[in-house]
Amino acid sequence: MPNFSVTPEMLAKSVLSVPPLARKTDYSLDREGNRKILAHLAQGGVTTALYGGNANLYNISVKEFAEMVEMLKEVAPAGTWLIPSVGPDYGKSLDQIAILKEHDDMPTAMVLPLNFPVTSAGVATGLRRIADAYGRPIIAYVKSLDYISAADLAAVVADGAISAIKYAVVRQNPKEDSYLSELIQKVGRKMIISGIGERPAINHLMDFGLQGFTSGSVCVAPAMSTGILKALKAGNVAEAERLRAFFMGLEDLRDGVSPLRVLHEAVALAGIANCGPMLPFLANITDVKVLAAITEASKELLAADRAYQAR
Repeated sequence: MPNFSVTPEMLAKSVLSVPPLARKTDYSLDREGNRKILAHLAQGGVTTALYGGNANLYNISVKEFAEMVEMLKEVAPAGTWLIPSVGPDYGKSLDQIAILKEHDDMPTAMVLPLNFPVTSAGVATGLRRIADAYGRPIIAYVKSLDYISAADLAAVVADGAISAIKYAVVRQNPKEDSYLSELIQKVGRKMIISGIGERPAINHLMDFGLQGFTSGSVCVAPAMSTGILKALKAGNVAEAERLRAFFMGLEDLRDGVSPLRVLHEAVALAGIANCGPMLPFLANITDVKVLAAITEASKELLAADRAYQAR
């Protein structure tokens, strides 16, 4: 793993996987489960693992954060970049950044978005100070329109505090996005990575010219998700749309129930790795019908991915 700050171009070389964090029945970190998830991703050509919302790092303690970083470094395949997230609040971010400063082999960190209480100017100041404490640029995560304005975020980028922006504001029509258009105008396309999985990826990369995308379902089908990225880089929209169709069953469940809770179960039910219990204040899905639907969708997606790799 690199001992330097990444650039947006570097991040765009691979789909940015956003994996769940496997735990044992007593809530402790599951070393073997997390190794299996990262190995499955690497086998499908995915070399970046961004641990954030899907890993439920919103609820992790600072002490366990340090344990997680050490554990992930030990189980990650050679060549995999690990990017942990800090926060979402300012104080916790500073405590976690202090831990990451001891790990020069991690290229950057992402700051989880806080829903309340925030102001745009306050977020901008916080991002600057977190990056300054880290001593290298960080990834900003925009998930809602009331988190930070495009103008304030552009000013933080101009200060050199941001290595990339994960843009994840859900739109009814991803082709129409005034905030994203303004952000592109102010910071350029290269800084921004689509952050909502395969569903809007084609529009974000082809219509807005973004550099890459993050994905949770890539943890089930890494080869096909990588295939979507490669197809879009080559301008082959038809192939990207063909591959994306395989993801929609699982993505519909994630959007309809909970993106991170469904993914947590999907990775386990597909047989990739047992993810165990979700850390409170979240809980595992227990609805039998929902679990059956997740099982069917995840196994179908995994089977399609294996067939794609075996071509």
